[in-house]
Amino acid sequence: MDITPAMQRYILHWGEMGTRWGTNRSVAQIQALLFLAGRPMHAEEIAQTLSIARSNVSNSLKELQGWGLIKLIHLPGDRRDHFEGRTDPWDMLTLIVEGRKKREIDPTLEMLAACVAEAEADAATPSGVKARLRDMQGFMTRLDRWYGQVRQIPRPTLVKLMGLGAKVAGLIGR
Repeated sequence: MDITPAMQRYILHWGEMGTRWGTNRSVAQIQALLFLAGRPMHAEEIAQTLSIARSNVSNSLKELQGWGLIKLIHLPGDRRDHFEGRTDPWDMLTLIVEGRKKREIDPTLEMLAACVAEAEADAATPSGVKARLRDMQGFMTRLDRWYGQVRQIPRPTLVKLMGLGAKVAGLIGR
C-alpha cells in the first residue's frame, strides 16, 4: 500500500499518542494504518508498509484483536489471514474507553472499596485519611455511574449534546 505524506503523518502521530495512552507504538500505528486503509490487509503487507518486523506485527495484531479494534477476515482465493480495522471513530472510541474502564477504573473501584473497609475497621487510621478515601471512592463511583448512563444515550443524542458544549450547564442552571 502506498502511504501519502498525510497518511504517514497521521500514522506516526497516532503511534506517538499510543505510547502516551499506555500502548505500544507499533500497535497504535497498525491500528491507524488499518483505519486509513479502509480495506483488509495481511500481516506481510502491514509489516512492509510500516517497516515493522513481522513478529512485532503479529503480536500487535493479537493485541488489537483483543481490544476489538480489528477483526480477522478471510478473502476468497487467499489462504492468508487479513485484518480489517474499524473505520467508525465512535465505535473505536467506545471500545477504547470500555477497555480502559475495565483495566483501570474497575480495579480502582475494587481497591478503594477494600481500602475504605480496611481503614474503617482500623482505629489507627486517622479520620482525615478515612474521609479522603471515602471521598475518592464516592467520586470514582459517581464517575462510573455517569459513564454507565452516558453509554446508554443514543449516538445522535450524544452528538447533539457535544454540539451544545457548555450551553448544557446553562440549561440546568449554574
